[in-house]
Amino acid sequence: MWRRVASLSSSISSYSTSFVAQTASRLNTWESLTTGIAIAQQGKGFIAPKEKTPFITFVLGGPGSGKGTQCVKIVETFGFTHLSAGDLLRREIASNSADGVMILNTIKEGKIVPSEVTVRLIQKEMESSDNDKFIIDGFPRTEENRVSFERFIGVEPNVVLFFDCPEEEMVKRLLNRNQGRVDDNLETIKTRLQVFEALSLPVINYYSQRGNLYTIRAKGTEDEIFEQVRPIFTTFDVCHRAVE
Repeated sequence: MWRRVASLSSSISSYSTSFVAQTASRLNTWESLTTGIAIAQQGKGFIAPKEKTPFITFVLGGPGSGKGTQCVKIVETFGFTHLSAGDLLRREIASNSADGVMILNTIKEGKIVPSEVTVRLIQKEMESSDNDKFIIDGFPRTEENRVSFERFIGVEPNVVLFFDCPEEEMVKRLLNRNQGRVDDNLETIKTRLQVFEALSLPVINYYSQRGNLYTIRAKGTEDEIFEQVRPIFTTFDVCHRAVE
């Protein structure tokens, strides 16, 4: 299991008292998971050694780009733990917890679930995992998501995969997948694609400038597309797991 104590930014003094309390509690959680390590205080933040830095991959792409299928292949081939922000939110709703009720009400009101809530669910899954390799599917969707993740988790992704698929191909896939989803109609699909472009392209451009974005031409067979993905993780010397 990887464990890490996130550093507090010097700008924390500008936050509200309640936010500071939440952040301190989050730090205490990380600290309790780290055994036999002395925490050194430096300036206004806390810095502690970590057993092993997690290898984090973000997977981005429009609806119908095939990123979900490729996530399965990455997990099977390289032994990553797959985390889907949407699945985590739905699971929290099904648990009927206080956060789940809040998430459901937020969605019903047509509002966006606060980034902090989504990041907290991702963080919880990472903390409880014995793995140190994570592939996070469909996240961050927005610049706010990205900033919140880096603020609370305290690290940037090692790899950001962007499955770049022609719009006509995504539309065709969504119309043909026959999963019974009410949003799989042409008008709604077009809207979803527009929303993706407006919200996610700034994130993609940011990571492109950071130098950790890998664009995958997401047209062709599943295996053809994966052959573009495989060398990326091989370059990083990510250990393989035998495929059963």
